[in-house]
Amino acid sequence: MASNPHRGGAAPYRSRDGLSTRSGAGSEEIQLRIDPMHSDLDDEITGLHGQVRQLKNVIPLLFEESMIAQEIGSEAKFQRDFLDELQMTLIRAQAGVKNNIRKLNLSIIQSGNNHIMHVVLFALFCFFILYMWSKMFKR
Repeated sequence: MASNPHRGGAAPYRSRDGLSTRSGAGSEEIQLRIDPMHSDLDDEITGLHGQVRQLKNVIPLLFEESMIAQEIGSEAKFQRDFLDELQMTLIRAQAGVKNNIRKLNLSIIQSGNNHIMHVVLFALFCFFILYMWSKMFKR
């Protein structure tokens, strides 16, 4: 920070040539003193206005991006919860199908012998009917 040789100790906080600050007596105010010898202050002020305008345009965009990020986060949480619920439903369905297949296999095994016996009895009955029918028509 350069100091102004013309002012001595009156401006201890100098930021640029032509601008100096000093604190008010016992307050939090800062006074800005402009040295009229430097004519590029209008350009500096114009530049500062442009930067303020840019910041005013950027702040809503940052807020909007923050809101979008929050929406994306809530959507991701919703989809994660949905997938977890779907996975639990599929696990329960898989367990139910496995249990029903086990019961069906037991049922087939238990009734399998009985089923074969019914087929054999039906075949014998059919042969008996054919035999009787053939005997009846031979006469």
